[in-house]
Amino acid sequence: MSDPQATVHLVDDEAAVRDALAFLMRTHGLRVETHASGPELLAALEAAHEPHGCIVLDVRMEPLSGLQVQDELIARGFPLPVIFLSGHGDIPMAVDAMQKGAIDFVEKPFNDQALVNKVQRALALDVHRQREARAQADAAGRLASLTDREREVALLVASGKLNKQVADELGIAIRTVEVHRARAFTKLGLRSAAELATLLERFELKR
Repeated sequence: MSDPQATVHLVDDEAAVRDALAFLMRTHGLRVETHASGPELLAALEAAHEPHGCIVLDVRMEPLSGLQVQDELIARGFPLPVIFLSGHGDIPMAVDAMQKGAIDFVEKPFNDQALVNKVQRALALDVHRQREARAQADAAGRLASLTDREREVALLVASGKLNKQVADELGIAIRTVEVHRARAFTKLGLRSAAELATLLERFELKR
């Protein structure tokens, strides 16, 4: 499901193409911003607070080509899904764009409905990525809230060790291990050692 507040950024140096694409997207209820060049797009994204949506990007433009704009998006940390449009593309160009994370490479002329479908999939992908990023940030925050001892205990529990083994390794009482373990699980919102192991693996945390 796409975010109704997400923006489709249309980037093409031909005004007629921009207007036609914007009209097409708006007739499907999508929020649209048009940009005459890559630098215009980049300036708009820099000015926006956490921009989200997707980018429909022409390949052949000045002063930056679509592929150069894609490089700038990567370098500046804008993870919005990119769909390339091209009337002059070739296979190596398409492969290069896809390897850098573009989700589609569409040759002109294109079917209007097919393009709208691709844009809607791109918006849904952006929503999914945002949710994943928020979940990752939330989990990182929970991990950061652990005390040093809670973290030590959690790492050993996640490695499969029993409370007694943890206590022996850390030189503390089993009851103390139980307390730190319970506090760590509460802070992390987890119920089992398996969930803990999965979480720590996601952050590549090992003892």
